[in-house]
Amino acid sequence: MMEKVGSQAFVAVLCCGELGGQSFEALLGLLRHYGLRVERVPSEEEIPGSYWGDAEAGLIGDCLFVRDDTPVHSILHEACHYICMDAERRARLHTDAGGDCLEENGVCYLQILLADELPGVGRSRMFTDMDAWGYSFRLGSARAWFEQDADDARKWLLENGLIDLDTYPLWRLRQG
Repeated sequence: MMEKVGSQAFVAVLCCGELGGQSFEALLGLLRHYGLRVERVPSEEEIPGSYWGDAEAGLIGDCLFVRDDTPVHSILHEACHYICMDAERRARLHTDAGGDCLEENGVCYLQILLADELPGVGRSRMFTDMDAWGYSFRLGSARAWFEQDADDARKWLLENGLIDLDTYPLWRLRQG
């Protein structure tokens, strides 16, 4: 959906409250594969564990906190931080997922793969929403990065046992 603010047009990102029942249940099921729980926060309350504040998803331990206005890309991104971090960081996780640049690339790549598992979302929507939100990639867009410049992210996910050779998620957490 295009909206206009002042003289600028922008794409409104897909938010949690816009997911239909089937899509939201698919999201919950997807996150359960990884041992993540989801807690919905009332719209007037701050999101616990949110690194960026505002409507961004929060992460404390194995619980992902969301509101209806939380962008789906934020939910998947924080979930992928949980999936991609090592067991030691996961055990003490509160708000700041940490990690290095290569892990962050793995997180972004995996969130795109997981978007394909959600009815009404998919990678095309994830590309659009990541670009609209301001993710920054040297080729200028999430799609260009994913398709042409993400070999390091794919390799990292493969080496850490999170995807198979066909880049399909293996539904397990990073060990170590």
